Amino acid sequence: MASKYLSGLSKANYDFLTEKLWDIQNHKCFICEEEIDLTLNTTNIDHIIPLAIKGKDDEENFALTHESCNKSKQDANLKIAKVLAKLKKIQDNVYSQGNKAASLKDVLNYYGGAKFDFKYTIENGNLKYSFSENGDNKIYTTNIFEDNLSKEKSCFIEVPIEYIHHDEIINPRGINSSISMLVKEFDKGNPQLHLSLVRLQDGKLRVFDGQHKAVAQILLGTRKLVVRILINPNIDRLIETNTNAGSTLRQIAFDKSIMRQLNNTLYSERVKKYQHEHSLKEDDFSFSEQQIVDYFKGDGVNIKKYITDAIKHSITYAEDNKLKDYIDFEGKAKDLPISYSAFDKTILSSFVSTKLILKTPIDFKTDEGLNPREIEINQIVNLLNIFADKIYINKFDPDIGVSRIEQKILDKKDSNITDEHLIAFRISKEEILHGWLQYLNMVIKAYFTNMGKIIVDDEIFQTPFDKQLWLNIENFIENLYRLPLWKDRGMSNTIFAGKNTYDYWETIFKTAKSPDGAQVLAKPLNFMEMIKPKP
Repeated sequence: MASKYLSGLSKANYDFLTEKLWDIQNHKCFICEEEIDLTLNTTNIDHIIPLAIKGKDDEENFALTHESCNKSKQDANLKIAKVLAKLKKIQDNVYSQGNKAASLKDVLNYYGGAKFDFKYTIENGNLKYSFSENGDNKIYTTNIFEDNLSKEKSCFIEVPIEYIHHDEIINPRGINSSISMLVKEFDKGNPQLHLSLVRLQDGKLRVFDGQHKAVAQILLGTRKLVVRILINPNIDRLIETNTNAGSTLRQIAFDKSIMRQLNNTLYSERVKKYQHEHSLKEDDFSFSEQQIVDYFKGDGVNIKKYITDAIKHSITYAEDNKLKDYIDFEGKAKDLPISYSAFDKTILSSFVSTKLILKTPIDFKTDEGLNPREIEINQIVNLLNIFADKIYINKFDPDIGVSRIEQKILDKKDSNITDEHLIAFRISKEEILHGWLQYLNMVIKAYFTNMGKIIVDDEIFQTPFDKQLWLNIENFIENLYRLPLWKDRGMSNTIFAGKNTYDYWETIFKTAKSPDGAQVLAKPLNFMEMIKPKP
């Protein structure tokens, strides 16, 4: 909504107001809080609280911003835009240090939280505590409640953020885009209907549920959070409960990659329990995956899933996995080409067997570099790196992203979309990934067959690939990348219009034509032809 006040000012009075706000704001932009140089920077004056939500149209409700900040702000409300800009700085800094999403831990560190352990005693069913390291020497007392079913003990207290820590074991998620809605909701004065859940263990208060609610409150200036504390809970049971909430019970929208992490943790806990109950040292892995499954036989189905997910987690988050920089783990981003769902359903499902449980010791031939699980993980990571090198690195531009690519082509607004970016975008669609990965699997299996080796499908990646097979794989990816259809912009309103089925692309690869008979490829894909080097 336009400002009558500003539109009524002469240029001289507008410039005077600009300098006045500049001085009030200590020469900094209201949104990004970086320096404004009135000679070098273009600026805007805008309402802090929008007129649309009853903000005043006078000087008290004006702020000075960089023009670029005002145009790219994430919210019409400058106060909210300022908060979200600060969060983006935190997120960008964390991402630059390790290509990972920021979490409650990073927000706490920025705002001076997560400094102290929690000092307490339990007397006659009450929790007694103080925050003396924070300058508050008062002794507080609160009732402890015992849940009738789980028998877990908990209480409700207000805690300074200096005593709050992020639980990276139970809740390893980063902050997603839903945070902006929570910031707006809390800024309206609307209460949170579900408190953040905290576990008290080893002297630390760790938030394991309600991370985003805690972050939103801290961003808005809250220095104390009202939380529910579970006192020395069974962590294994909490992990299982949190996992079930995101899968079986569907109580919260859990990202599949987070499920992998939780199941990875559950497998690790079962291994530790097996060692403890068999009087084995922490570094003794002389038992097999099958022995763990047999020992926890009442939970055998889950243990098998934990083992598979642990392998997938190790591959996905391997330090040297270059492809992970191009995977959207949050599920809502618009700047990365491969959704985690597509990565899981196609790449991980193609290469990691959900059936194979090893009977050899977990540390079998580790010293010789011939441990089957290590070979499997390393070879799949190497394969992902070939994908990254041949398709994405220095070709896909995250600043352009994936949003409305085909529509931009149709609207003739694609001048900044390079052929390389378009190829990477199209080749990454789930149904297309599924289609060409079947041919890549044929490349691998055919090589072993031609070498006279009979290998069980589930064990292929546990067998070391030789140099020629890796060369065949590289040639296949290069030839796939060069297929003319990926950069044919004329197909934006036909073949690449919308999402198609797996069968649709299987038909194209097998026949060179779409199911309705349109010519898409010059000829059907032949994986033997595609492993030949091209000049």
